[in-house]
Amino acid sequence: MKVAGVMAARPKPQSVRLGLGDSTQNQNVSDLPNRVEAGDCFSAFMSNLSPYRTIAVASTFSPRFKQVLSEAKRIRDRFVSDLHVIYVGERNEETAKKFGDAFAQLQLPGNSTIHYEQGDPADAILRVLVEDKIDMIVAGALEKEIVLHRFLGNVARRLVREAACSVMLFTRPASEPKPLRRIVFVADYSEHALGALKTTLPLALAESCERLYVIRIITTFDQARASRRADAGNGNKPKSDEDEEAALEKFVLSAGATEVPIETRCIRGNTGLAASDFVQSIEADLLVVPVEANDASSGQLPNNIAWITDIIPCNLWVIR
Repeated sequence: MKVAGVMAARPKPQSVRLGLGDSTQNQNVSDLPNRVEAGDCFSAFMSNLSPYRTIAVASTFSPRFKQVLSEAKRIRDRFVSDLHVIYVGERNEETAKKFGDAFAQLQLPGNSTIHYEQGDPADAILRVLVEDKIDMIVAGALEKEIVLHRFLGNVARRLVREAACSVMLFTRPASEPKPLRRIVFVADYSEHALGALKTTLPLALAESCERLYVIRIITTFDQARASRRADAGNGNKPKSDEDEEAALEKFVLSAGATEVPIETRCIRGNTGLAASDFVQSIEADLLVVPVEANDASSGQLPNNIAWITDIIPCNLWVIR
């Protein structure tokens, strides 16, 4: 790709206020757009190298049925994927008509695959994901919402913990999906996270993302554990603030040139929930969390992001 220009000016450090008893930290903001000429970068990536050949949507005939299906269509279109529907319930003329009408309204292929399943909804969905080698599952997220906090429903929680594929959850699905203008990506410097960032960039570009925040979560527990390991001769001492910020910038630059405006932030707090506070403070539209696929087998997530299985601050994309 031809680089059209690189923004040389760096914005002044900004304050990130951390809640839940966490201190306010001044974090350097690195604006790393690495501008490239607008062209067919996105289309070429999606048509030839899309990581999601098959996307499924967990569907119920709830009041949000068509809204969730519409969000799934948006993601299917972005990644140029086949869309399957997973429905836990009986197959009959009524359900067939409802799906047929919805497909026609959303201009989805009338012969789209529908998996009719029986049994526990979460178990049935997880089974289809494995048996049919689904690459991503899209679903609604919420069970309830209580003053500033949105709580995952049981099915969504199990998908985040146990699905062997990527998961995208929508807290407030819409018939006419809202653009994902502000996206937050959680970085951990692993090869998997780098691949996940490269997957995120084309979607951010297609959504005309105004700002992609790449954040590093640093908790008091993480720092104490690193110090103990270093003292025992089993690891390195925790990075200084400057070293951590430099490492995060290097991580972002290693993903390659992009038109998407990027800021890096090191989020420090007593717990990983500091990241949730940050996500809410910027009114993010999508939180992206890379998780190694083998983590799904245990149903456990890394400590600094484990909170996403209970409280979801915005739409969530778990990349496996």
